[in-house]
Amino acid sequence: MADNKNGPVSADRLTAFVAAALGSQGVPDADATKVAEIMVDADIFGYSTHGVFRLRQYMARLKDSGCNPSAKIGIAHETVATALIDGDNGLGHLAMSAARDLAIGKARTAGIGWVGVRRGNHAGPLALYVRPQAETGMIGMAAAVGSANHVPPFGGSDLLLGTNPIAIAAPSADADPFVMDMATTVAAMGKIKTLIQRGEPMPEGWMVGRDGAPLTDPNKKSEGFLLPIGGAKGFGLSVAIGLMAGVLNGAAFGSDVVDFTNDTTSQTNTGQFVMALDPLAFGITDFDHRAKAAFDEMRASEPLPGHDPVRLPGEGKTAAAKARRTSGLTLNPALRRDLEALAADYGLDASFT
Repeated sequence: MADNKNGPVSADRLTAFVAAALGSQGVPDADATKVAEIMVDADIFGYSTHGVFRLRQYMARLKDSGCNPSAKIGIAHETVATALIDGDNGLGHLAMSAARDLAIGKARTAGIGWVGVRRGNHAGPLALYVRPQAETGMIGMAAAVGSANHVPPFGGSDLLLGTNPIAIAAPSADADPFVMDMATTVAAMGKIKTLIQRGEPMPEGWMVGRDGAPLTDPNKKSEGFLLPIGGAKGFGLSVAIGLMAGVLNGAAFGSDVVDFTNDTTSQTNTGQFVMALDPLAFGITDFDHRAKAAFDEMRASEPLPGHDPVRLPGEGKTAAAKARRTSGLTLNPALRRDLEALAADYGLDASFT
């Protein structure tokens, strides 16, 4: 990387670098560019643990044949309102963006579109597969079986569940749509991997060791468990997502899940789904204004002592994303060093600052 070691990085140049990296492993230009744009968008919208940070993992799976660089995305089953996409073991972003677009198209004609994915891979933050629904006046939902098992069933000790995230978006007459994107664990594994990269400890309450004691060294994550949100409730939600994103799609769930970081040669058969729901199907023509009215009431709630004013999920992201597109992205120094090392490892030009 050239001159400005600590300054912001142009989103366009970062996208070009990521696309070139993927292309070096045989990903066709159009697919590489599409995936790169989604990865950089993750950073632009503030989901940095699921954006360019993941490039090294994707490159390793492409290099070791765990991921198909020239996947042909296809529809395995289809009805008026539903479909099942076969991701052909390609980069997950391709299958999920196809699922999102197909779900939106079906919702325009049937009122709802539900599209599952099988034989997929890690696809970045789910928020990017529900925000477009909200921006077109629809409600969006997406969920996925996590790309590795880090959680035991509640009360058990065998690792049979992942972070199994879920995202929901809805339109609002505000500057920002409602966009909630969360893991069913207290913390996503991506956050822990980011702490490892930065050399920082974990807060108590994210993981426990097999002795039940708090685990705060992220480098020892393999020695413990991620904790589900809300105890048994988070466990139940994670299982429900596994049924809808995994079992329903003929995708991996439970002990079938492949750790996509540690196993770079096996197909993961990752399962996901994307849903789009049109409020017009319910005769509601002003959903966005009704939502804004409800949000305004919540923001008007007097904050508890010591708390900031009430904010809604997704609030402020539109302006922040616009600023990053204009002024560039500030990369964490640890990520910048990793990209430099990655460029050296694969013989890439990393002079994109």
